Amino acid sequence: MTQPVRHGEGGFTLIELMISLGLFALIAVAGVTLVDSILSVQGRTEKRLDRIAEVQRAMFVVASDFDQLARGRVQGDGGRVAFSRAAGGFGGPALAVTYTLANGVFVRTVDGRAQRVLGGVQSARWRYFDGGWLDSWPPDEERVDAWPRAVAVELAVSAPSGMAGTVRRVVTLPIPAAEPK
Repeated sequence: MTQPVRHGEGGFTLIELMISLGLFALIAVAGVTLVDSILSVQGRTEKRLDRIAEVQRAMFVVASDFDQLARGRVQGDGGRVAFSRAAGGFGGPALAVTYTLANGVFVRTVDGRAQRVLGGVQSARWRYFDGGWLDSWPPDEERVDAWPRAVAVELAVSAPSGMAGTVRRVVTLPIPAAEPK
């Protein structure tokens, strides 16, 4: 016995296959574009987070130096500050520390050795608090050996995306110990 021939159940036509392949290609292109944009956003976010971490490390170094302020003078103007800090470890002579800005780099100099603290800095401004904010320290010849109550640094920094911002850190200084007699 022979099977009757059935028409219309043989499968897909060429036009149906072409339309389905075209739709699949459109969906694939949209997916690749979406993944590419997600990777691009992730890359920019990582750069911004890295920049924030750099700025936080720089502010930590500044605060740490002032937290370990040693006997001696604090001197500075709007663009630089110089002081002595306790040596790391157990004792040792105090270390001379200076902060300046050179060619867009925030520089820390310890006993004559310059260290890069932060790049991409357009300006650095130091201020000194002693009942009011002052642009230089010491305020007069009578207070050469006195310390301000607090020191503030403002850095105008750039970000990887070209955006800029200002970071400000205020550090209160310890009350100087009395000189031994």
